[in-house]
Amino acid sequence: MARVIIPYKPRDAFKPYHTNDKRFSITVAHRRAGKTVARINKLIRKAVECERQNPKFSYLAPYYVQAKDIAWLYLKHYAAPILEHGGKVNESELSITLPHNNATIKLYGAENAERMRGLYSDGIVIDEGQGIAASVLTSIILPSLADRNGWLDVSGTPKGWENLLGQLVKLARKDPETWYLQILKASETGIIAKDELDRQSALMPVNEYRQEFECDFDAAITGSIYGEQITKAMDDGRVCKVEYDPKLEVFTSWDLGYDDSTAVIWWQRAFGEVRIIDCYENHGKDMQHYIDIINSRCPVNMNYVPHDAANKLLAAGGRSIYQQMINAKLSVRVIAATSQQNGIEAARKILPNAWFDNGCDKLIEALKNYQFEFDDTLKVYRSKPKHDWSSHYCDAFEIIGQVLREAKKDDKEEKPQFLEAQTINEIFWGKDSPVESRI
Repeated sequence: MARVIIPYKPRDAFKPYHTNDKRFSITVAHRRAGKTVARINKLIRKAVECERQNPKFSYLAPYYVQAKDIAWLYLKHYAAPILEHGGKVNESELSITLPHNNATIKLYGAENAERMRGLYSDGIVIDEGQGIAASVLTSIILPSLADRNGWLDVSGTPKGWENLLGQLVKLARKDPETWYLQILKASETGIIAKDELDRQSALMPVNEYRQEFECDFDAAITGSIYGEQITKAMDDGRVCKVEYDPKLEVFTSWDLGYDDSTAVIWWQRAFGEVRIIDCYENHGKDMQHYIDIINSRCPVNMNYVPHDAANKLLAAGGRSIYQQMINAKLSVRVIAATSQQNGIEAARKILPNAWFDNGCDKLIEALKNYQFEFDDTLKVYRSKPKHDWSSHYCDAFEIIGQVLREAKKDDKEEKPQFLEAQTINEIFWGKDSPVESRI
Protein backbone atom coordinates (compact mmCIF):
# COMPACT_ATOMS: atom_id res chain seq x y z
CA MET A 1 0.00 0.00 0.00
CA ALA A 2 1.23 3.53 -0.79
CA ARG A 3 2.29 5.78 2.07
CA VAL A 4 -0.77 7.51 3.53
CA ILE A 5 -0.90 10.24 6.17
CA ILE A 6 -4.02 10.41 8.28
CA PRO A 7 -5.14 13.68 9.96
CA TYR A 8 -4.26 12.67 13.53
CA LYS A 9 -1.63 14.15 15.84
CA PRO A 10 -1.64 12.53 19.31
CA ARG A 11 -1.99 14.77 22.31
CA ASP A 12 1.02 14.59 24.61
CA ALA A 13 -1.04 12.74 27.22
CA PHE A 14 -1.68 9.88 24.79
CA LYS A 15 1.81 9.45 23.36
CA PRO A 16 2.79 6.86 26.02
CA TYR A 17 -0.47 5.04 25.28
CA HIS A 18 0.33 4.77 21.57
CA THR A 19 3.89 3.56 22.15
CA ASN A 20 3.10 0.88 24.75
CA ASP A 21 3.25 -2.66 23.39
CA LYS A 22 1.32 -4.58 26.04
CA ARG A 23 -1.51 -6.82 24.95
CA PHE A 24 -3.93 -5.37 27.53
CA SER A 25 -4.27 -1.65 28.19
CA ILE A 26 -6.61 0.61 30.10
CA THR A 27 -7.00 4.38 30.20
CA VAL A 28 -9.00 6.26 32.81
CA ALA A 29 -9.43 9.77 31.46
CA HIS A 30 -11.21 12.97 32.39
CA ARG A 31 -14.01 14.24 30.19
CA ARG A 32 -12.96 15.76 26.84
CA ALA A 33 -9.45 14.33 27.11
CA GLY A 34 -9.73 12.68 23.68
CA LYS A 35 -9.68 9.00 24.67
CA THR A 36 -12.17 7.96 21.96
CA VAL A 37 -10.18 9.68 19.21
CA ALA A 38 -7.00 8.01 20.45
CA ARG A 39 -8.68 4.60 20.41
CA ILE A 40 -10.15 4.98 16.95
CA ASN A 41 -6.70 5.85 15.62
CA LYS A 42 -5.17 2.86 17.38
CA LEU A 43 -7.77 0.64 15.70
CA ILE A 44 -6.96 2.12 12.28
CA ARG A 45 -3.21 1.72 12.69
CA LYS A 46 -3.46 -1.85 14.00
CA ALA A 47 -5.82 -2.77 11.17
CA VAL A 48 -3.47 -1.30 8.54
CA GLU A 49 -0.44 -3.10 9.97
CA CYS A 50 -2.09 -6.50 10.51
CA GLU A 51 -0.72 -9.21 8.21
CA ARG A 52 -3.14 -11.97 9.19
CA GLN A 53 -5.80 -13.28 6.86
CA ASN A 54 -9.05 -11.27 6.97
CA PRO A 55 -8.25 -9.30 10.13
CA LYS A 56 -11.19 -8.19 12.28
CA PHE A 57 -11.21 -5.32 14.79
CA SER A 58 -14.08 -4.01 16.89
CA TYR A 59 -15.13 -0.96 18.88
CA LEU A 60 -17.71 -1.48 21.66
CA ALA A 61 -19.65 1.31 23.39
CA PRO A 62 -22.38 0.88 26.03
CA TYR A 63 -25.06 1.64 23.41
CA TYR A 64 -25.15 1.27 19.63
CA VAL A 65 -26.47 4.81 19.17
CA GLN A 66 -23.52 6.08 21.22
CA ALA A 67 -21.08 4.27 18.94
CA LYS A 68 -22.86 5.70 15.91
CA ASP A 69 -23.09 9.29 17.16
CA ILE A 70 -19.47 9.56 18.35
CA ALA A 71 -17.06 6.89 17.16
CA TRP A 72 -18.50 6.36 13.67
CA LEU A 73 -17.84 9.97 12.65
CA TYR A 74 -14.29 9.74 13.97
CA LEU A 75 -13.65 6.43 12.20
CA LYS A 76 -14.76 7.73 8.80
CA HIS A 77 -12.85 10.97 9.24
CA TYR A 78 -9.50 9.50 10.22
CA ALA A 79 -9.70 6.53 7.84
CA ALA A 80 -10.73 8.68 4.85
CA PRO A 81 -7.21 9.02 3.34
CA ILE A 82 -6.87 5.23 3.34
CA LEU A 83 -10.33 4.61 1.93
CA GLU A 84 -9.56 6.95 -0.99
CA HIS A 85 -7.43 4.09 -2.33
CA GLY A 86 -10.33 1.62 -2.24
CA GLY A 87 -12.00 -0.42 0.45
CA LYS A 88 -15.58 -0.11 1.58
CA VAL A 89 -17.74 1.89 3.98
CA ASN A 90 -20.90 0.16 5.20
CA GLU A 91 -23.20 2.74 6.77
CA SER A 92 -25.87 0.24 7.82
CA GLU A 93 -23.36 -2.02 9.61
CA LEU A 94 -21.10 0.79 10.93
CA SER A 95 -18.05 -0.90 9.47
CA ILE A 96 -15.18 -0.13 7.14
CA THR A 97 -13.04 -2.55 5.13
CA LEU A 98 -9.49 -1.53 4.22
CA PRO A 99 -8.32 -1.96 0.62
CA HIS A 100 -4.94 -3.67 0.92
CA ASN A 101 -5.54 -6.49 3.46
CA ASN A 102 -9.33 -6.77 3.71
CA ALA A 103 -9.18 -5.77 7.40
CA THR A 104 -12.51 -4.68 8.90
CA ILE A 105 -13.26 -2.34 11.77
CA LYS A 106 -16.81 -2.58 13.07
CA LEU A 107 -18.75 -0.72 15.76
CA TYR A 108 -21.08 -2.40 18.27
CA GLY A 109 -23.32 -1.51 21.21
CA ALA A 110 -23.15 -3.54 24.42
CA GLU A 111 -26.94 -3.71 24.71
CA ASN A 112 -26.77 -6.11 21.76
CA ALA A 113 -23.35 -7.63 22.41
CA GLU A 114 -24.67 -11.07 21.44
CA ARG A 115 -23.96 -10.01 17.84
CA MET A 116 -20.27 -10.43 18.68
CA ARG A 117 -20.63 -13.91 20.17
CA GLY A 118 -18.75 -16.58 18.28
CA LEU A 119 -16.73 -14.13 16.16
CA TYR A 120 -12.95 -13.98 16.18
CA SER A 121 -11.16 -10.70 16.68
CA ASP A 122 -7.60 -9.41 16.37
CA GLY A 123 -8.24 -6.44 18.64
CA ILE A 124 -11.14 -4.88 20.54
CA VAL A 125 -11.63 -1.43 22.05
CA ILE A 126 -14.13 -1.12 24.92
CA ASP A 127 -15.03 2.55 25.40
CA GLU A 128 -16.89 3.89 28.48
CA GLY A 129 -16.18 0.60 30.23
CA GLN A 130 -17.92 1.78 33.42
CA GLY A 131 -21.22 1.35 31.56
CA ILE A 132 -20.68 -2.18 30.23
CA ALA A 133 -21.49 -5.40 32.12
CA ALA A 134 -18.52 -7.51 33.17
CA SER A 135 -20.26 -10.57 31.72
CA VAL A 136 -19.89 -9.07 28.22
CA LEU A 137 -16.13 -9.14 28.70
CA THR A 138 -15.91 -12.62 30.18
CA SER A 139 -18.44 -14.47 28.04
CA ILE A 140 -18.08 -12.69 24.66
CA ILE A 141 -15.01 -10.45 24.34
CA LEU A 142 -12.25 -12.57 25.84
CA PRO A 143 -13.26 -15.79 24.01
CA SER A 144 -13.24 -13.89 20.69
CA LEU A 145 -9.61 -12.85 21.26
CA ALA A 146 -8.29 -16.21 22.40
CA ASP A 147 -7.33 -18.16 19.27
CA ARG A 148 -5.70 -15.17 17.46
CA ASN A 149 -4.06 -13.80 20.59
CA GLY A 150 -5.92 -10.53 20.06
CA TRP A 151 -5.38 -7.38 22.10
CA LEU A 152 -7.86 -5.62 24.42
CA ASP A 153 -8.08 -1.89 25.11
CA VAL A 154 -10.47 -0.47 27.74
CA SER A 155 -11.18 3.16 28.57
CA GLY A 156 -13.64 5.20 30.58
CA THR A 157 -14.31 7.71 33.35
CA PRO A 158 -14.85 6.52 36.94
CA LYS A 159 -18.25 5.70 38.35
CA GLY A 160 -17.25 3.92 41.55
CA TRP A 161 -15.28 0.69 41.71
CA GLU A 162 -18.08 -1.84 41.32
CA ASN A 163 -18.23 -1.97 37.53
CA LEU A 164 -16.10 -3.27 34.67
CA LEU A 165 -13.80 -0.25 34.52
CA GLY A 166 -13.18 -0.15 38.26
CA GLN A 167 -12.52 -3.87 38.53
CA LEU A 168 -10.09 -3.83 35.60
CA VAL A 169 -8.17 -0.92 37.12
CA LYS A 170 -7.73 -2.99 40.29
CA LEU A 171 -6.57 -5.93 38.17
CA ALA A 172 -4.14 -3.76 36.21
CA ARG A 173 -2.59 -2.40 39.41
CA LYS A 174 -1.99 -5.93 40.66
CA ASP A 175 -0.50 -7.11 37.36
CA PRO A 176 1.53 -4.27 35.80
CA GLU A 177 3.57 -6.73 33.75
CA THR A 178 0.46 -7.66 31.75
CA TRP A 179 -1.48 -4.39 31.76
CA TYR A 180 -0.65 -0.87 30.62
CA LEU A 181 -2.54 1.49 32.95
CA GLN A 182 -2.95 5.22 32.33
CA ILE A 183 -4.90 7.64 34.55
CA LEU A 184 -5.35 11.14 33.14
CA LYS A 185 -6.57 13.82 35.56
CA ALA A 186 -7.67 17.19 34.22
CA SER A 187 -5.45 18.98 36.75
CA GLU A 188 -2.42 17.19 35.30
CA THR A 189 -2.93 16.86 31.53
CA GLY A 190 -3.26 20.54 30.61
CA ILE A 191 -5.80 19.61 27.93
CA ILE A 192 -8.51 21.81 29.44
CA ALA A 193 -7.53 25.34 30.47
CA LYS A 194 -7.40 26.03 34.20
CA ASP A 195 -9.98 28.84 34.05
CA GLU A 196 -12.42 26.45 32.39
CA LEU A 197 -11.74 23.81 35.05
CA ASP A 198 -12.37 26.43 37.73
CA ARG A 199 -15.66 27.29 36.05
CA GLN A 200 -16.71 23.64 35.85
CA SER A 201 -15.72 23.10 39.48
CA ALA A 202 -17.84 26.05 40.61
CA LEU A 203 -20.89 24.82 38.70
CA MET A 204 -20.71 21.12 39.55
CA PRO A 205 -21.22 19.26 42.84
CA VAL A 206 -17.82 18.47 44.38
CA ASN A 207 -18.24 14.71 44.02
CA GLU A 208 -19.23 14.99 40.35
CA TYR A 209 -16.25 17.19 39.57
CA ARG A 210 -13.86 14.81 41.35
CA GLN A 211 -15.32 11.90 39.45
CA GLU A 212 -15.59 13.40 35.96
CA PHE A 213 -12.46 15.56 35.86
CA GLU A 214 -10.11 14.18 38.52
CA CYS A 215 -10.77 10.47 37.83
CA ASP A 216 -11.68 9.81 41.46
CA PHE A 217 -13.18 6.35 41.87
CA ASP A 218 -13.97 7.10 45.51
CA ALA A 219 -16.04 10.23 44.90
CA ALA A 220 -19.51 9.81 46.36
CA ILE A 221 -22.21 9.17 43.75
CA THR A 222 -24.75 11.97 43.21
CA GLY A 223 -27.92 11.04 45.09
CA SER A 224 -25.94 8.56 47.20
CA ILE A 225 -27.67 7.68 50.46
CA TYR A 226 -24.57 6.76 52.46
CA GLY A 227 -21.80 8.07 50.18
CA GLU A 228 -20.62 10.97 52.35
CA GLN A 229 -20.56 8.81 55.49
CA ILE A 230 -18.57 6.07 53.75
CA THR A 231 -16.11 8.65 52.42
CA LYS A 232 -15.80 9.99 55.98
CA ALA A 233 -15.15 6.46 57.29
CA MET A 234 -12.37 6.06 54.73
CA ASP A 235 -10.88 9.47 55.54
CA ASP A 236 -10.99 8.62 59.28
CA GLY A 237 -9.17 5.35 58.72
CA ARG A 238 -12.17 3.25 59.71
CA VAL A 239 -11.79 1.10 56.59
CA CYS A 240 -8.82 -1.02 57.59
CA LYS A 241 -7.98 -4.49 58.86
CA VAL A 242 -10.70 -5.34 61.38
CA GLU A 243 -9.87 -8.64 63.06
CA TYR A 244 -12.43 -11.07 64.44
CA ASP A 245 -12.28 -10.83 68.23
CA PRO A 246 -13.07 -14.25 69.79
CA LYS A 247 -13.90 -12.54 73.12
CA LEU A 248 -16.86 -10.74 71.54
CA GLU A 249 -20.18 -12.11 70.32
CA VAL A 250 -20.62 -12.39 66.55
CA PHE A 251 -23.85 -11.53 64.74
CA THR A 252 -24.99 -11.70 61.14
CA SER A 253 -27.59 -9.66 59.31
CA TRP A 254 -29.21 -10.85 56.09
CA ASP A 255 -30.98 -9.76 52.94
CA LEU A 256 -32.69 -12.67 51.24
CA GLY A 257 -33.17 -13.59 47.60
CA TYR A 258 -32.85 -16.43 45.09
CA ASP A 259 -33.08 -15.00 41.58
CA ASP A 260 -32.02 -11.79 43.31
CA SER A 261 -28.95 -11.85 45.54
CA THR A 262 -28.70 -12.95 49.16
CA ALA A 263 -26.26 -10.88 51.23
CA VAL A 264 -24.84 -11.66 54.68
CA ILE A 265 -22.80 -9.36 56.94
CA TRP A 266 -20.83 -10.55 60.00
CA TRP A 267 -20.40 -7.96 62.78
CA GLN A 268 -19.38 -7.44 66.40
CA ARG A 269 -19.87 -4.71 69.01
CA ALA A 270 -17.38 -3.15 71.43
CA PHE A 271 -17.09 0.22 73.18
CA GLY A 272 -19.94 1.74 71.19
CA GLU A 273 -18.43 0.63 67.88
CA VAL A 274 -19.93 -1.59 65.22
CA ARG A 275 -17.19 -3.72 63.69
CA ILE A 276 -17.91 -5.20 60.27
CA ILE A 277 -15.61 -8.23 60.04
CA ASP A 278 -16.87 -10.14 57.01
CA CYS A 279 -19.49 -10.24 54.25
CA TYR A 280 -20.75 -12.60 51.57
CA GLU A 281 -23.13 -12.32 48.60
CA ASN A 282 -24.35 -14.80 46.00
CA HIS A 283 -27.43 -15.59 43.93
CA GLY A 284 -29.18 -18.65 42.56
CA LYS A 285 -28.14 -20.73 45.60
CA ASP A 286 -30.36 -22.68 47.96
CA MET A 287 -30.46 -22.05 51.70
CA GLN A 288 -28.15 -24.94 52.48
CA HIS A 289 -25.38 -23.11 50.61
CA TYR A 290 -25.63 -20.13 52.96
CA ILE A 291 -25.93 -22.37 56.02
CA ASP A 292 -22.68 -24.03 54.96
CA ILE A 293 -21.04 -20.62 54.57
CA ILE A 294 -22.15 -19.61 58.08
CA ASN A 295 -20.83 -22.86 59.56
CA SER A 296 -17.51 -22.56 57.74
CA ARG A 297 -16.58 -19.20 59.28
CA CYS A 298 -16.33 -17.93 62.85
CA PRO A 299 -18.95 -19.04 65.42
CA VAL A 300 -22.12 -16.93 65.20
CA ASN A 301 -24.19 -16.14 68.27
CA MET A 302 -27.26 -14.83 66.44
CA ASN A 303 -28.43 -14.47 62.84
CA TYR A 304 -30.82 -11.56 62.19
CA VAL A 305 -33.06 -12.02 59.16
CA PRO A 306 -35.75 -9.77 57.64
CA HIS A 307 -39.46 -10.43 58.07
CA ASP A 308 -39.81 -12.13 54.67
CA ALA A 309 -37.81 -15.11 55.99
CA ALA A 310 -41.25 -16.45 56.93
CA ASN A 311 -42.39 -16.91 53.34
CA LYS A 312 -39.24 -17.05 51.19
CA LEU A 313 -38.17 -20.58 50.52
CA LEU A 314 -34.79 -20.83 48.75
CA ALA A 315 -35.74 -24.41 47.86
CA ALA A 316 -35.58 -27.23 50.48
CA GLY A 317 -38.95 -28.90 50.15
CA GLY A 318 -41.24 -25.95 50.73
CA ARG A 319 -39.80 -25.05 54.15
CA SER A 320 -39.33 -21.35 54.86
CA ILE A 321 -35.87 -19.86 55.27
CA TYR A 322 -36.57 -19.35 58.95
CA GLN A 323 -37.49 -23.00 59.43
CA GLN A 324 -34.46 -24.22 57.47
CA MET A 325 -32.17 -22.17 59.70
CA ILE A 326 -33.86 -23.51 62.82
CA ASN A 327 -33.56 -27.08 61.51
CA ALA A 328 -29.84 -26.44 60.92
CA LYS A 329 -29.57 -25.46 64.60
CA LEU A 330 -28.67 -21.86 63.85
CA SER A 331 -29.74 -19.20 66.33
CA VAL A 332 -32.06 -16.92 64.39
CA ARG A 333 -34.31 -13.95 65.04
CA VAL A 334 -36.70 -12.30 62.59
CA ILE A 335 -36.69 -8.49 62.53
CA ALA A 336 -40.12 -6.95 62.12
CA ALA A 337 -40.93 -5.05 58.94
CA THR A 338 -40.42 -1.30 58.94
CA SER A 339 -40.48 1.44 56.35
CA GLN A 340 -37.48 1.77 54.08
CA GLN A 341 -36.90 5.28 55.38
CA ASN A 342 -36.75 4.00 58.96
CA GLY A 343 -34.21 1.40 57.89
CA ILE A 344 -32.09 4.05 56.19
CA GLU A 345 -32.19 6.35 59.22
CA ALA A 346 -31.23 3.47 61.51
CA ALA A 347 -28.24 2.69 59.30
CA ARG A 348 -27.18 6.35 59.17
CA LYS A 349 -27.08 6.48 62.98
CA ILE A 350 -24.59 3.65 63.31
CA LEU A 351 -22.31 4.64 60.39
CA PRO A 352 -20.31 7.28 62.36
CA ASN A 353 -19.20 4.51 64.75
CA ALA A 354 -18.81 1.74 62.16
CA TRP A 355 -15.47 0.14 61.29
CA PHE A 356 -15.12 -1.95 58.12
CA ASP A 357 -12.63 -4.67 57.36
CA ASN A 358 -10.96 -3.71 54.11
CA GLY A 359 -11.74 -7.17 52.73
CA CYS A 360 -15.41 -6.12 52.63
CA ASP A 361 -14.80 -3.98 49.54
CA LYS A 362 -18.04 -5.01 47.81
CA LEU A 363 -20.08 -4.02 50.86
CA ILE A 364 -18.27 -0.68 51.01
CA GLU A 365 -18.87 -0.08 47.30
CA ALA A 366 -22.54 -0.97 47.72
CA LEU A 367 -22.97 1.52 50.56
CA LYS A 368 -21.18 4.17 48.52
CA ASN A 369 -23.27 3.59 45.37
CA TYR A 370 -26.72 3.10 46.92
CA GLN A 371 -28.82 5.93 45.43
CA PHE A 372 -32.24 7.48 45.58
CA GLU A 373 -34.18 7.21 42.33
CA PHE A 374 -34.15 10.33 40.17
CA ASP A 375 -37.36 11.71 38.68
CA ASP A 376 -36.41 12.95 35.20
CA THR A 377 -39.69 14.83 34.85
CA LEU A 378 -39.60 16.74 38.14
CA LYS A 379 -35.77 16.82 38.27
CA VAL A 380 -35.73 15.74 41.91
CA TYR A 381 -34.63 12.67 43.83
CA ARG A 382 -37.42 10.47 45.09
CA SER A 383 -37.54 9.14 48.64
CA LYS A 384 -37.33 5.59 47.30
CA PRO A 385 -33.88 4.05 46.71
CA LYS A 386 -33.03 2.61 43.32
CA HIS A 387 -33.09 -1.19 43.27
CA ASP A 388 -29.84 -2.40 41.74
CA TRP A 389 -26.74 -4.46 42.59
CA SER A 390 -26.04 -2.30 45.65
CA SER A 391 -29.44 -2.87 47.27
CA HIS A 392 -28.76 -6.28 48.82
CA TYR A 393 -25.80 -5.41 51.00
CA CYS A 394 -27.46 -2.11 51.96
CA ASP A 395 -30.66 -3.85 53.05
CA ALA A 396 -28.57 -6.25 55.15
CA PHE A 397 -26.67 -3.32 56.67
CA GLU A 398 -29.93 -1.60 57.55
CA ILE A 399 -30.89 -4.69 59.56
CA ILE A 400 -27.88 -3.92 61.79
CA GLY A 401 -29.21 -0.42 62.27
CA GLN A 402 -32.61 -1.77 63.25
CA VAL A 403 -31.10 -4.20 65.73
CA LEU A 404 -28.97 -1.47 67.30
CA ARG A 405 -31.55 1.26 67.20
CA GLU A 406 -30.86 3.82 69.93
CA ALA A 407 -33.03 3.73 73.06
CA LYS A 408 -33.11 6.37 75.78
CA LYS A 409 -32.09 5.30 79.27
CA ASP A 410 -33.73 6.61 82.43
CA ASP A 411 -30.73 8.90 82.89
CA LYS A 412 -31.42 10.22 79.38
CA GLU A 413 -28.06 8.99 78.17
CA GLU A 414 -28.40 7.71 74.65
CA LYS A 415 -26.64 4.43 74.04
CA PRO A 416 -26.98 1.85 71.26
CA GLN A 417 -28.93 -1.16 72.47
CA PHE A 418 -30.34 -4.30 70.95
CA LEU A 419 -33.94 -4.13 69.95
CA GLU A 420 -35.89 -7.06 71.21
CA ALA A 421 -35.84 -9.35 68.20
CA GLN A 422 -39.02 -11.27 67.46
CA THR A 423 -39.62 -14.84 66.56
CA ILE A 424 -41.81 -15.55 63.57
CA ASN A 425 -44.77 -16.45 65.81
CA GLU A 426 -44.50 -13.16 67.68
CA ILE A 427 -44.61 -11.19 64.46
CA PHE A 428 -47.76 -12.86 63.16
CA TRP A 429 -49.64 -13.87 66.32
CA GLY A 430 -48.19 -11.76 69.14
CA LYS A 431 -46.09 -12.62 72.18
CA ASP A 432 -48.99 -14.30 74.02
CA SER A 433 -49.57 -16.89 71.31
CA PRO A 434 -49.54 -20.40 72.83
CA VAL A 435 -48.55 -21.88 69.47
CA GLU A 436 -44.92 -23.02 69.44
CA SER A 437 -44.60 -23.20 65.65
CA ARG A 438 -46.89 -22.37 62.78
CA ILE A 439 -44.27 -22.46 59.99
